[in-house]
Amino acid sequence: MRLAIFENIMTPGGHEVDFDRIIVEEFQKLGHEVSFLVPKGFKFAFDYKVPVKELEGDVVSYTGITGLKKLVASFRREWNRQKWYKQLYMEIMQKKVDAIIIPTSTYRYLRALAKNVLQRSPVPVIFILHGINPKEVKKFFKEAKKFTYNPNIKFVVLTFGQTIFGQKLSNMYTIYPPTFTPRDIDFQPKVEKKDVLKIGFFGQYRREKKLEDFLEVYIKGHYTRPVKLMVQGSTMHPEDAEDFERIIAKYKDRDDMEFLHKGLIGPEWQKAISEIDVLLLPYSANRYLYHWGGMLFTAIGFQKPVIASDDMNPEVFELHRIGELFKSGDLNDLKETLEDFINDYDENVSEYAEELEEASSEFSPDAFAKRVEKIIGWSK
Repeated sequence: MRLAIFENIMTPGGHEVDFDRIIVEEFQKLGHEVSFLVPKGFKFAFDYKVPVKELEGDVVSYTGITGLKKLVASFRREWNRQKWYKQLYMEIMQKKVDAIIIPTSTYRYLRALAKNVLQRSPVPVIFILHGINPKEVKKFFKEAKKFTYNPNIKFVVLTFGQTIFGQKLSNMYTIYPPTFTPRDIDFQPKVEKKDVLKIGFFGQYRREKKLEDFLEVYIKGHYTRPVKLMVQGSTMHPEDAEDFERIIAKYKDRDDMEFLHKGLIGPEWQKAISEIDVLLLPYSANRYLYHWGGMLFTAIGFQKPVIASDDMNPEVFELHRIGELFKSGDLNDLKETLEDFINDYDENVSEYAEELEEASSEFSPDAFAKRVEKIIGWSK
């Protein structure tokens, strides 16, 4: 069957890029033809090696704009979205595709759909939402209910329950998100005892993340075994880059810490993850209760135990003991959790290995693609 991905979010890298890659490569493995439909001027951060067709209506980027300019950009995107939807409908009516996936959607996409002929699509159109928070839930159901008359308009919410705040619709589906796996390097996961335990802290550096507070917590810990912290950070703004360099200089003489100020993508990113033993996810944010954590699902895909905030997808930890949790925002509890995890690692490593293997199978990209394939109606 012919699957088209309508991608309109342009990003220099990150989990959005890898999420599209999962859809492309896993659906190809299932025997389907995959292509992209994108706005005019869209630039890919990765070559998916599939056909690409540009649609009329220029891509709109919010990068580096604020205030009134951001509002204007938002209006432009809404205006263009109507044009894009009409062209998607034309692709369908000309029998060029058998289904369309919109990989990163919000209730705003549904609101626009209510004004567009695409809502009458005779083939499946799949809107994937990466979680719905309490502020969005009323808006989502208000819009989604408008399309129950057409079973081909389907909303897939990546979450861990069967409902969204106790609600469900006939055209709404809830499924697990997929793990991110090493696709470009030769790597066989192996969770085992280590002479020196390497803990990795990865992500985009911003001053508001208060990295120094965490580093001081790590330094004050009492560890009964050799441990080394690897800190990777990419920066988007000059002021963040300058501050990160200041932090690197501050701790440069410590043998138990190593820094990398660089953005990583593709094989380089995968290699960096593969070379550490444990992933540290100290991000404390209420949104992780409702939106899946890309770094957590990277850890599961690479089968790396984690130390994480207890608001990081708690349902995952209820299913599998893949590491240890600390109280969100509590630096004292983080210190104690770090000490317990590091000092007791050898005792718990076998359980981590077993649980990670099970979790990586349950949340695998292959399982994800098969679930979506079933929702489309291409498999039983």
